[in-house]
Amino acid sequence: MPRRVHLVGIGGSGMSAIAAVLAGRGHQVTGSDRADGPVVRRLRDLGVEVSVGAGAELAAAADLVAASTAVTEDDLDIAAARAAGVTVVRRTELLPALCEGARTVVVSGTHGKTTTSAMLLCILRSAGLDPSGIVGGDVAGLGGGGVAGAGAWFVLEGDESDGSFLGPDAEVAVVTSVEADHLDHHGSEAALDEAFRRFLGQARGARIVCADDEGAMRAAAGLDRVVTYGTTDAAALRLVDPELTADGSRFRVQGPGGVELARVELAQPGLHHALDAVAALAAAAEAGVPFDVGAAALADFGGVARRLERRGEAGGVTFVDSYAHLPTEVAGDIAAVRPGPWRRRVVVFQPHRFTRTAALGHQFGDAFEGADLVVITGLYAAGQEPIEGVSAKRVVDAVLDRHPWRRVAWLPTLADVERYLLVTLRPGDLCLTLGAGDLTGVPDRVRDALATRTGTRGTP
Repeated sequence: MPRRVHLVGIGGSGMSAIAAVLAGRGHQVTGSDRADGPVVRRLRDLGVEVSVGAGAELAAAADLVAASTAVTEDDLDIAAARAAGVTVVRRTELLPALCEGARTVVVSGTHGKTTTSAMLLCILRSAGLDPSGIVGGDVAGLGGGGVAGAGAWFVLEGDESDGSFLGPDAEVAVVTSVEADHLDHHGSEAALDEAFRRFLGQARGARIVCADDEGAMRAAAGLDRVVTYGTTDAAALRLVDPELTADGSRFRVQGPGGVELARVELAQPGLHHALDAVAALAAAAEAGVPFDVGAAALADFGGVARRLERRGEAGGVTFVDSYAHLPTEVAGDIAAVRPGPWRRRVVVFQPHRFTRTAALGHQFGDAFEGADLVVITGLYAAGQEPIEGVSAKRVVDAVLDRHPWRRVAWLPTLADVERYLLVTLRPGDLCLTLGAGDLTGVPDRVRDALATRTGTRGTP
């Protein structure tokens, strides 16, 4: 029976995907968000009523209000809903209900889960299985990250940051990586490891795990029905003969005994994306999709927004933007663009969250290998309160402690970064922006300003 559901923070990647699924299932969806933008406009095109700012009246008129764990109890929408007697749930409670009755694949990991989920969803769609899915990013060809299909399968990106990946009833569980992160929620690395172990242990069917990742393998130790993938000889599904360029990759997938299962071509560069593709192929095989059919679908995969996304060219400079914010992700993305034809690789990084920078800042010392110039800007708080003594300088110090002669510019504001790039970038450069915060607006602004200054036509 259709219901009126109000989503607080509907413009976020996770909540907007939920909104698309609910609307696709015939529910009357409303929501609120702090700002207008492309995601909000896209939801309105789906018939979703969105209030910019508080949506207290919409919340009070709903049958159900849902919010992420980041939304506090004093939020105006939540307060209005409770005053009107409307049930309020968190996203962690809503996700299991959305998957109920479906054959669910939950993809998790501290990095790689968004791309893997998106690849799997596209494979299942291409194979005619008409899946539903929720992915925490804008997937090319889907018009967002949520889709409501009529088939039996549901692809869900599982989030470890708030423990919500433990709620859904997973038939198939995928773990791409386990790395120290979100310790403000889990409390310790041991507790994070235990959460991933619980996640895998709950799966009713196959547990697909990256054999190249020590943390993932720790989580899977001693469990049955484990399907491993990776480049190591110990993997059941091996990625072999990778040809990696700045424009994509080619590789083969072998099964037990060296039997060739598929030849894969991706438009996404980097070994990490190739590994994500093998994980997606393995999960699709659990749904009955042959490896070669999945590989054909991946050849047309257009990627996910902010995952090494090309943002155009101007004045001979190429702009690429990525969501990478962990040390391993930063190193992986820089390695992915290293084969490109650029004269210099100018890497701009925005540290994300005080808690993450406090815990992991020292691990960025070797993360920028392959960058000709590193630009570090101010820390993006993501709503967190400051921690005394923690700032972006922790990352700067880590880099210079390990590599005293590396060229590093520390520029506290994005305005400083934009002015610096405009006088520093030269024809033949790559400008790679990395971070999960508001740095993502910088490449477009610098590209357009550079086009105006040089009298060239910037290509978005």
